[in-house]
Amino acid sequence: MKLYSTANRNATATFEEAVVRGMADDGGLYMPSTFPMFPREFFRSLGEYSFQETSFRVAKALIEDEIPDEALRGIVDGAISFPAPVHRLDSCTGVLELFHGPTLAFKDFGARFMARTLAYFKRNEKHASTILVATSGDTGSAVAHGFLNLEGFSVVLLYPSRRVSAIQELQLTTVGGNVTALEIDGTFDDCQRLVKQAFRDPLLSSTKSLTSANSINIARLLPQSFYYFQAYAQIPEKDKPVLFSVPSGNFGNLTAGLMAWKMGLPVRRFIAATNVNDVVPKYLATGVFNPAPAIATLSNAMDVGNPNNLPRIVALFGGSLPDLRKTLYAASYTDQETRETIAEVYSRYGYILDPHGAVGYRALQCYGQGNSEPHCGIVLETAHPAKFPDAYDEAMRQSLEVPERLQALLRGTKHSIKLPADFKEFKEFLIAT
Repeated sequence: MKLYSTANRNATATFEEAVVRGMADDGGLYMPSTFPMFPREFFRSLGEYSFQETSFRVAKALIEDEIPDEALRGIVDGAISFPAPVHRLDSCTGVLELFHGPTLAFKDFGARFMARTLAYFKRNEKHASTILVATSGDTGSAVAHGFLNLEGFSVVLLYPSRRVSAIQELQLTTVGGNVTALEIDGTFDDCQRLVKQAFRDPLLSSTKSLTSANSINIARLLPQSFYYFQAYAQIPEKDKPVLFSVPSGNFGNLTAGLMAWKMGLPVRRFIAATNVNDVVPKYLATGVFNPAPAIATLSNAMDVGNPNNLPRIVALFGGSLPDLRKTLYAASYTDQETRETIAEVYSRYGYILDPHGAVGYRALQCYGQGNSEPHCGIVLETAHPAKFPDAYDEAMRQSLEVPERLQALLRGTKHSIKLPADFKEFKEFLIAT
């Protein structure tokens, strides 16, 4: 598998090099130089395959011979060990539930795949590696559990103080073992900036074996394409145009969907659904990208003012904004609109959406109101609603089933190290660790 840097297409790397480095030396993100194109028969036969078999076939086509089949099957089977069911709301709308993994969020798919892939590539190394993760909520806990007690790895999580839900914070700060949580006095964008600076620092790069487990890393991103194939396999009305509405913050989830589309997945349109952190909807509308400070919202995992993966999305369309607009529709919504949508879906279907899925559902409905063509819409439900109890009224909280592993968190004790959003102090911490 050959990859290139979004900052310089001539800067190439193998899959192993891209996974180990995390990001390119020039600051760009790695992207596949080419995508395999699956034949129509493959998509007609998806319903005959298990989720693991579909994932293996997609992974094999992408990675080619860099990982032997037996090892790759082990990686896939170990990572994709839980389902991704589509819950039907009505004849034309389904919810892809991505919260059935160990940390109850879609990040489990990518984090577990990356941990096993990186362990395979570093299986003969004797020195330890440090995994740096900036998280706005769910990424950190998924990565922490993916690498928990994995020999040869330590994990450093950076999360914005007071900007994640109480349950999310407990998931980040009660892991223990080889995982350290840094509570940063700033926003997610500050956390992301510190991680990027660490990779560019000459002293750290020469003395520490650093890699990233954010969607910066291609091994986190590629496996997220697997569940788009799995969702399509569960759509009975394949004669209708298929739409995916994707709650979007750092835009890795959407990028993975677009990669699946590049591999031939029959999708008519993708919808990028954001909260008031709307720099990408504005970019699509105006052609001007203006990063902005992140604003705290109810759908906190999407509180990103400078999305990492936008350069990848632009690269997928050869830099052509008109072509991107043909495939991608984007819209943003307030917390009030999010709460209204949660209440509406519960009233109509008895189904409880998490705040991120609610933004996705609202965007799908708004898109449908302006497009009369019959379609089958799939909303990505990215986290279990029990992680966001403050989003619901008393009636919904009473009917909300809280998984035992979340109940156990409430009995845990928070352990974090507080740091300012200052690279000098972060660097000193990494050197001393």
